[in-house]
Amino acid sequence: MITVALTGGIGSGKTTVANVFAALGVPVYIADEEAKKLMNASKTIRRKLIELFGEKAYVNNELNRPFLAQAIFSNKNLLEQMNAIVHPKVKKHFIKWKAKQQGPYIISEVAIVFENDTYKNYDYIITVTAPEEERIARVIARDHSTKEKVQAIINNQWKDAEKVRLSDYVITNTNLDSTKKQVLKIHNLLLNKVADV
Repeated sequence: MITVALTGGIGSGKTTVANVFAALGVPVYIADEEAKKLMNASKTIRRKLIELFGEKAYVNNELNRPFLAQAIFSNKNLLEQMNAIVHPKVKKHFIKWKAKQQGPYIISEVAIVFENDTYKNYDYIITVTAPEEERIARVIARDHSTKEKVQAIINNQWKDAEKVRLSDYVITNTNLDSTKKQVLKIHNLLLNKVADV
């Protein structure tokens, strides 16, 4: 079974693209969603996050996402420490999930694969791109965020050009019909690659 990473910067539309693949019957793992679940469910993660951020990390037994987002907003060191707590658990969860899947290939939708060097763990990489202004507008509308906050996140991520250089496929996500056509083309290419193995 081929393992494909689906990545892209914030607001590029990774989840939209992931949903198109899922509609084609491809098993899709949304790493960010699973990380959120694990941050609430795992006692180990909870204990370590409280040690790192203090008691305010959880409110009414739920992850205090606005507080954490604010804490890591301008502190790259805290972000790296949090990722070091959460990412290994997500990786273990993904391996268990993958073992239960059927089909020629699976997709892991994951925000960061180049920045932490995990792109080498995948057979193929698909990067989703969109113009920066459009990405910023999408995130402001989705998260009720500010332009400054979204720009700060973009500045912490690799530039699209760097990601594209290391990717096997690129989807430009500016129009849903066009995006669907690009997904279908890549889907068929991946099925052919599986057939050749």
